[in-house]
Amino acid sequence: MSDQKHWSAEPYELLRVQPGFRLSEQRTDGTPGFDGDKKSGEKALARGGERLADLQEQLFACGREGEPRSVLLVLQAMDTAGKGGIVSHVIGAMNPGGVHYAGFGKPTPEELAHDFLWRVWREVPAAGQVGVFDRSHYEDVLIGRVRELASAEELERRYGAINAFEKELAQSGTAVIKVMLHLGKDEQKKRLASRLERPDKYWKFNPADVDERLRWDAYQEAYQVVFDRTDSAYAPWFVVPADHKWYARIAVQQLLIHALEGLDLEWPQPDYDVEEQRRRLEQS
Repeated sequence: MSDQKHWSAEPYELLRVQPGFRLSEQRTDGTPGFDGDKKSGEKALARGGERLADLQEQLFACGREGEPRSVLLVLQAMDTAGKGGIVSHVIGAMNPGGVHYAGFGKPTPEELAHDFLWRVWREVPAAGQVGVFDRSHYEDVLIGRVRELASAEELERRYGAINAFEKELAQSGTAVIKVMLHLGKDEQKKRLASRLERPDKYWKFNPADVDERLRWDAYQEAYQVVFDRTDSAYAPWFVVPADHKWYARIAVQQLLIHALEGLDLEWPQPDYDVEEQRRRLEQS
């Protein structure tokens, strides 16, 4: 772990979906492994941001030299859980030139004319990149199940296709990290209400979010099926308590740092004589 201060345990292990995991038993307001408060969490985020940026630069440099590896962060959550804050405060610490962001919304007519993974394949990170999926291919099994937009047989096919897709990514050198930001229903209500109290936040409120709240339990069940069917050693799921935005941010940051450190990358060696180039530069 890059920053031991206030962390009593490795979040990678604490937040990892394990055999027998039940989403219904998980707290949404906890701070697993972190014994500090919001202020110390914000300081930890700043310190971790420096480490994350360094690791990303190393990954990018290696990618430029032909190293095939990359990292993909998949973010899934109910509305207002804080995906945007993760992108701004965690991903934002990295050089945007080495980040590939993809936000998946409602499929376009062109996308609907293809298999559901067609548009996803087009957004996978290239060598040396950190990819971020803000929502992802999991929308096609979550919404498909809850709204009954796909048959049981089609949903089963999609779970299998997702596993094959993620396995292929892993085998090609992409470290896949899948995060569900676990928000409490009462906390979501507060966050939605706050958007209706400020004119500068009206644009963020979508009446459809209230409709989705009416399906809350169905979505929780759909997420449980996703964990049961698509958690794997090559593409693990992590459930991050999201009632405290500051904790969710440092937890996801640590998961990314863990993944990047696990690549065991080394800085590329120059294909020129360093001392010779120093002399040339001094004489120029």
